[in-house]
Amino acid sequence: MASSSGTSSGSSLNQNSGSEEDLQALMDQRKRKRMISNRESARRSRMRKQKHLDDMMAQVTQLRKENHQIINSVNITTQHYLNIEAENSILRAQVSELSHRLQSLNDIISFLNANNGVFGAVAAGDSSTFTEPIDSFLNPLNLSYLNQPIMAVADMLQY
Repeated sequence: MASSSGTSSGSSLNQNSGSEEDLQALMDQRKRKRMISNRESARRSRMRKQKHLDDMMAQVTQLRKENHQIINSVNITTQHYLNIEAENSILRAQVSELSHRLQSLNDIISFLNANNGVFGAVAAGDSSTFTEPIDSFLNPLNLSYLNQPIMAVADMLQY
């Protein structure tokens, strides 16, 4: 019996040793699977990171392009604004000059209406009694000083 118990304890050691080796092999296999899985996960993570970086770089390029277009649009709009502002300034000067001329003409008409006896009396049907105006300033044929062109500076316009 001693030998059978010795044999049985020896075989149990062999079983323990075999199961330990199996356990160690199973742990090694799991460790290898975990390492492979970790490597694959790290590779996928690097690929996602690279894709995200590529997407961000493409977005930066697109935003820079849009920014450049907006700056060009603002510059063109500013130039148009300055041109229109210069044109408006010229038109305001012309309106002022024409208003002044109109007022002068209205003053002359009022003066002539108030002093219509200056030209002499024209009897009904008697055109031979018409006399020359006393003052050449009131002569409507001599009002050339009122018929002057409107001058405006166009140097401010930048087309």
